Amino acid sequence: MKELSDAVSSEQLIADFKVVVADTEALLKATANQGGEKLAEVRAKAEESIRVVKSRIADAQTAMLEKTRAAAKATDVYVHDNPWQAVGIGAGIGLAIGLLIGRR
Repeated sequence: MKELSDAVSSEQLIADFKVVVADTEALLKATANQGGEKLAEVRAKAEESIRVVKSRIADAQTAMLEKTRAAAKATDVYVHDNPWQAVGIGAGIGLAIGLLIGRR
C-alpha cells in the first residue's frame, strides 16, 4: 500500500513540476524583449534550470512507469498462482469498503 501512496505522491510531484516549468517558460517568454545584461544572464540560468528539471521529470516518469509495470506483473503472477486467495482478499476489501460506506 505504501508503494501506491508513493506512486500517487510521485504523480502529483511530477504534475506540480510541470506546472512550475510551464509558468517559468511563460515568464521567460514574456520578458524576452526586456534588455540588460543581468536579465539575459538570469534568463539563461533559468532556461538551463528548466532543461535540467524537464530531464529529471522525464526520468522520474520512466522510473514510475517501470515500477507500476513491475507491480502489475507481480500482482498478475500472484493472482494466477493463488486464485482463491486473491478472491478472498478481494472479497475482504469489498466487505471493508461496504462497511465503511454503510456507516455514513
